Amino acid sequence: MSSSFQPAEVSGKRLAALALAALGVVYGDIGTSPLYAMKEVFAGNHPIPVNEANIFGSLSLFFWALIIIVSVKYVTFIMRADNRGEGGIMALIALALHEAEGKPRQMKAIMIIGILGAAMFYGDGMVTPAISVLSAVEGLEVAAPGLHSFVIPITLIVLFVLFFVQKHGTALVGTAFGPVMLVWFSTLALLGVHNIVDHPQILAALNPLYGIEFLFANKAMALMAMGNVVLAVTGAEALYADMGHFGRKPISRAWFGFVLPALILNYFGQGALILGDPEAASNPFFNSAPEWLLYPLIGLATLATVIASQAVISGAFSVTKQAMQLGFVPRMEVQYTSEKEQGQIYLPAVNWGLMLAVMILVLGFRSSNNLAAAYGIAVTGDMVITSLLATVVVARSWKWGWAKASALFACFLAVELIFLAANIMKIPDGGWFPLVAGVAVFILMTTWKRGRQLVADRLKGERLELSMFLESLASSMPTRVAGTSVFLNADPKGVPHALLHNLMHNKVMHERVVLVSVQFFDVPYVPDIDRVEVRKLKENFWSVIVQYGFKDDPNIPRDLELCADSGLEFSQLETSYFIGRETLIPRVGSELAFWREKLFVAMFRNANPVTAYFKIPSNRVVELGTQVVL
Repeated sequence: MSSSFQPAEVSGKRLAALALAALGVVYGDIGTSPLYAMKEVFAGNHPIPVNEANIFGSLSLFFWALIIIVSVKYVTFIMRADNRGEGGIMALIALALHEAEGKPRQMKAIMIIGILGAAMFYGDGMVTPAISVLSAVEGLEVAAPGLHSFVIPITLIVLFVLFFVQKHGTALVGTAFGPVMLVWFSTLALLGVHNIVDHPQILAALNPLYGIEFLFANKAMALMAMGNVVLAVTGAEALYADMGHFGRKPISRAWFGFVLPALILNYFGQGALILGDPEAASNPFFNSAPEWLLYPLIGLATLATVIASQAVISGAFSVTKQAMQLGFVPRMEVQYTSEKEQGQIYLPAVNWGLMLAVMILVLGFRSSNNLAAAYGIAVTGDMVITSLLATVVVARSWKWGWAKASALFACFLAVELIFLAANIMKIPDGGWFPLVAGVAVFILMTTWKRGRQLVADRLKGERLELSMFLESLASSMPTRVAGTSVFLNADPKGVPHALLHNLMHNKVMHERVVLVSVQFFDVPYVPDIDRVEVRKLKENFWSVIVQYGFKDDPNIPRDLELCADSGLEFSQLETSYFIGRETLIPRVGSELAFWREKLFVAMFRNANPVTAYFKIPSNRVVELGTQVVL
């Protein structure tokens, strides 16, 4: 959606309502980190000794990571780098590419870095539902150790139900997200206060000197701890990614006014508990609750983690759709689950692929401790890439210059690169999974982008200039038949291959021929007033350019109705759509490696048909094939 929810336009009750809604969508991931982050430091696969210095030092690192990475980097700076109100990795790639326009090397570097960031996002998206739901259900082991054998089956059932209901949309469930997360964060704060009261000296850990001293006194151990501290800031990307839904002001108000205080109180409460009872470090979150509250807390935690997972799944749908529009992934089936909200979409291929990956993770790693090792590296990689792309945008778009922009983001990168180094040490323990997943997605995306460029180049080499073709028609006009033919045309100045094939085989042409070119722009939405550009050509030919943003819903028949204002009216019953269908033939010695050619051909064959993607009625379509040697 456009930037209609920008700060200047939001106030009073509307601001409060948006802030509440943001609690349910934006803060699920970072809000469920207290379930496992502190536990990982003192009871994970690489625990540090439980003593006063380590408790104060690690707590100080938790606090300052939330301040530096989330409050300063994302809320204060990154969220100002919006693309007409929209945020997220794809919006940032589009902004950075726009600033590097006309500089091929810079554009290529930005594209590679951006695709890598998107690939890391998918790696993160696989681990988040697995670790979140599993860590909540593990609370049963604290309440009743005999229930240990039920943890994995219950987790798998919860995850299956979560993915199964995606096709029905999240509108109804979404109305409850905000209130549930309001209860969740309130509970986090109350649990924290409950334990801080017993050991108020823990608040001294707000002093950054404790964290600095901890880092310098225990270099190897501190680096390992930093790999777990990063778990406290997982989900920070969601603040930026979901900005288009709520606007910057409601998200920042919710963060500073409610979410950040609740998280700090809970982490410090867990630290106070461990200070008084080192044995509680085995699961400080659930051990911090009174015994009578355990089962309700497990239920609430499971709900909160389902909401956190829902946000990640919805984010994967949204990013995939944007990547489709920008040409990074093949066309896929997109279902709209709400008649009112354009952003509520469902992609079956992404949904079931993600579910399979998440369930494999749960069955393979079997505990949140093991999964924590797989979690951090994708998150930190994504953060580093966001900082690099944002440096370009701040230097160019904000007119800060390279020196100021680099100095600012060097401060964030210094922290993030320490996080990344710490998480690289976890690769043997599970950090390899998101890396492998990320590399796989990166190969698929770059192969698709390069392959499409190769196909376009091959077709361009056989191109016939439209102006020359129209001149030739004047001297030898084929038989014209009643009706309108619409040809999709990638190149507005060339003749569509389907038109040439139709003339070659059928020897006729409709009395009115419309050449439709679709262009996608690096903006979220294109308003209806700018949707179509219509130009009348010779011999009753028309050129129509249909323009979309990367979050628009492409619909050719609907948008061709907008041509009526320019004198081009359509009767759907008298209109035939001619589509070119390419058959790709890989060859050795092409610009792509042969194995990548084969991969691209497989992706091309399995892409959603162009007719479905552009909502063209199948009973009005004529397909004409052509072979393309790569």
